[in-house]
Amino acid sequence: MSRNYRERKQKIIEKARRIVIKVGSAVLAKNGFALDHSAAMALACGISALVKLHYEVIVVTSGAILSGMEKLNLRVRPQTIPQKQAIAAIGQSSLIRTYEECFTKNGCKVAQILLTNDDICNRRRYLNARNTMTTLFRYGVIPIVNENDTVVTSEIKFGDNDRLSGLVASLINADLLIILSHVNGVYACDPTEDPEAQLIPFIDQVMPDIKGLTNSKTSFIGTGGIQTKILAAQEAARAGIATWIVNGRSTRILSSLIQSQNLEEGTFFFPGKDTLNSRKAWIGYALRAKGQLIIDEGARHMLVVEKKSLLAGGIVRVEGDFGIGDLVRCLDLKGQEVARGLVNYNCEELQLIKGKKSSEIEKILGYKYYDEIIHRDDLVVV
Repeated sequence: MSRNYRERKQKIIEKARRIVIKVGSAVLAKNGFALDHSAAMALACGISALVKLHYEVIVVTSGAILSGMEKLNLRVRPQTIPQKQAIAAIGQSSLIRTYEECFTKNGCKVAQILLTNDDICNRRRYLNARNTMTTLFRYGVIPIVNENDTVVTSEIKFGDNDRLSGLVASLINADLLIILSHVNGVYACDPTEDPEAQLIPFIDQVMPDIKGLTNSKTSFIGTGGIQTKILAAQEAARAGIATWIVNGRSTRILSSLIQSQNLEEGTFFFPGKDTLNSRKAWIGYALRAKGQLIIDEGARHMLVVEKKSLLAGGIVRVEGDFGIGDLVRCLDLKGQEVARGLVNYNCEELQLIKGKKSSEIEKILGYKYYDEIIHRDDLVVV
């Protein structure tokens, strides 16, 4: 284990004061079909200790569907969106009540915040969510965040709370994201298939070989595998946030933050060196693309190397149905995504002006909004 990595990790953890803790369903599960109240109490005890030491903590939790399954005595996890919505509605009240009881016994108050992807995609609602969370900090209240499963559809759902936790970490400019899972961290190969699999203690940058480790099986209880955790860590790193994936059943993890001990558990992702500001992180990772633009090699060079805006002349093909201000992906001629950003023209307009000079736009359309199709301030190289 590299001494340099170990020292860097310890410094980041010691300096962290605003923390997002993601709690997976498997961490809260008892026999796979019910909430483990002793596990919830252990979490509340550790988190409350942090809050009393003036840490600002947000909990992003799964478990509403698990709690609903317990109420209905179900032994098969729901598969369809309507089933998940109904069972989450049944279980959400029990889940937050469990947290409230556990935190109250530890002298802390909690508040429930339910989000959908639409809340994150809408800039005004995104900022409102951030203002609510920071205000709760000032009241000394712990926000308990979950996806609003009762209203999501396949088009707006986050898909798993790993991604949601990364978005929340970016939203509040957290110092550290801790993902509590049923696994010990990221392994060099799938530990369910190879008992000799080696844990990777540090990841400085998510390279293609790390992404290649994302084939571990999803547990029955949860919805996300190790892939979603790595992607959440990657997105957090671009926002300058470190991520620590650890086994949530270990009661030592949260006390380790206070005592700076037992810091060698799990997999630690270091924050990126080339980080995005809050708005660009929102553009790069919170929004869903409505279409894509195929660009030539010259445009690719201007975006990636020169850090310039995208002009119409570099666009080869337009795909998708999108309007002004929507997010689109920019792909090179090999189909690789190189950037994403907010467009200044809709898809119909771009079909007419693609490959043309900026000086020709007004003549073709009869008007011109901007020279840039995507301004560099609204563009993120990925």
